[in-house]
Amino acid sequence: MQRRSWAEPFKIKVVEHLRMTTRAERERAIVEAGYNTFLLRSDDVYIDLLTDSGTSAMSDRQWAGMMLGDEAYAGSANFYHLESAVREFYGYKHVIPTHQGRGAEHILSRSCIKPGDFVPGNMYFTTTRVHQELAGGQFVDVIIDQAHDPGSEFAFKGNVDLDKLARLIERVGARRIPYLALHATVNMAGGQPISMANAREVSALCRRHGIKVFLDATRAVENCYFIKTREPEYADRSLAEILRELCSYTDGCTMSGKKDCLVNIGGFLAVNDDDLADAARNMVVIYEGLHTYGGLAGRDMEAMAIGIHESVQYDHMHARIGQVQYLGEIIEREGVPIVRPIGGHGIFLNALEFLPNMPREQFPAQALAAALYVDSGVRAMERGAVSAGRDPETGKNSFPQLELVRLTIPRRVYTQAHMDVTAESVVALYQQRARIVGLRFTYEPKHLRFFQARFGPVEGDRVLRDQDPP
Repeated sequence: MQRRSWAEPFKIKVVEHLRMTTRAERERAIVEAGYNTFLLRSDDVYIDLLTDSGTSAMSDRQWAGMMLGDEAYAGSANFYHLESAVREFYGYKHVIPTHQGRGAEHILSRSCIKPGDFVPGNMYFTTTRVHQELAGGQFVDVIIDQAHDPGSEFAFKGNVDLDKLARLIERVGARRIPYLALHATVNMAGGQPISMANAREVSALCRRHGIKVFLDATRAVENCYFIKTREPEYADRSLAEILRELCSYTDGCTMSGKKDCLVNIGGFLAVNDDDLADAARNMVVIYEGLHTYGGLAGRDMEAMAIGIHESVQYDHMHARIGQVQYLGEIIEREGVPIVRPIGGHGIFLNALEFLPNMPREQFPAQALAAALYVDSGVRAMERGAVSAGRDPETGKNSFPQLELVRLTIPRRVYTQAHMDVTAESVVALYQQRARIVGLRFTYEPKHLRFFQARFGPVEGDRVLRDQDPP
């Protein structure tokens, strides 16, 4: 039986008008931005797929909740609503709000990591790794090998390799491993999920050695959708039930509420350990705000509490993942190389196959993202060598196996027609890929360079030639 169409489980009540730009305007804009899509003005962007962080559309219930903001400095009623929602759906005992996810990463890293420690994780995430390193730790990648293969069809490419983890424990000793950072729907691998079976096994191994496990729960509900659809024993379980079980295998989590929780700002650190919670509350007062607001307005905490309830609804998540898959299937049908299987929060173009003749030193993913913007006004982002940074010992560029351009889909924002426009631009660019020019640094900041770096073409003054090179 042919698969029937589906539609979004919402209707549009308010619209935001977009400014249409010409190609000449986009060429000027990308030059002014130093060929870095992060530095583009949003007014110059047509379809913004830079990130799904804080870019989702809030529901009428969330907007109504904003009007109930209790802006008391201490003991805001909205904090207790947020605490109740986290305890109900994630199951953790203590909840410490932060301004966003990296605030929680900072507090966790400073509270747990000592100089010389090793922090294993299923692939790094940029801000997470920086906080770990600034606290004196060293990140160690223990993700399965399939995660580094964009063509692998393995269903749970985010899984931890238990043998890699065991070898690390044997090599450095459990006392030098403060915790394992377990990422749900691993971003840098293409939004690839972890399985419940793997989470259970990782938890058992770590607990045997007295090592804590902290979940990056930023997109954990999306991960639970994949567990429901790919692990047969969970097919009849609700997303809420799956989420509680997934979290039960960990000792706490960091959360950027700007993704799953459907808000524009906010996050939290949640833990079960009383002493760690006490240390975190002391630190949040220094860096974020009082422990009952953590840098957030009461209205923001209320919106996040409501968003948590909405995020675990199956119809919402089915439509969210479905739109991502819709875009990916169109692009893939036209032969464009992408990360397989299609992940949770976006489509990841494989820039090494897209631009096979471009040297890694010319940053193919960065060049491709800039060219896509010039072609159509679609803003994407690089996830490759620029994001990976430099080796701290040699100072040389790190070249990860994956060199990707991420087309990240905000939740409840764009229609399928926007996805069609995006797909047509990607396909057109693939057909004229020989015209894309590589890039070089003209300015490089010390930390998280992909946010603020500037580039110039390695030849000429444009990222897209007018015709194929001879």
